[in-house]
Amino acid sequence: MGLSGSKPPGAPLEVNKKLTTLEFDTQFGIGDDKVLDDPSAYQRLIGRLPYLTMTRPDIAFAVQCLSQFMHCPKTSHMEAAIKVIKYVKQSPGMGILMSANASSQLTAFCDADSASCPNTRR
Repeated sequence: MGLSGSKPPGAPLEVNKKLTTLEFDTQFGIGDDKVLDDPSAYQRLIGRLPYLTMTRPDIAFAVQCLSQFMHCPKTSHMEAAIKVIKYVKQSPGMGILMSANASSQLTAFCDADSASCPNTRR
């Protein structure tokens, strides 16, 4: 595995290879994914989400991934952005509450699905 660009046995992708959108679509079978006719709605939506990550760090990684497609978003990117919005609306109490009353109790959550993304291995 020391060689750059080597492929482990049984792996569908090369190691340490950054995927383009076309390669990602091919790998996951997304064939009818079209570029949005008007990307401004996607750009406005994604442009507002980083402000929400201040109190909702659980969506920070998804927002960072979606912001990589600002110049040429596809329908799947818009659908993923809408799923993030639906998640935020369905779980209003999951954010960080910044109240005037200080508390020493900390509650944390962890996603145990590691290495599921071929782009980032997160």
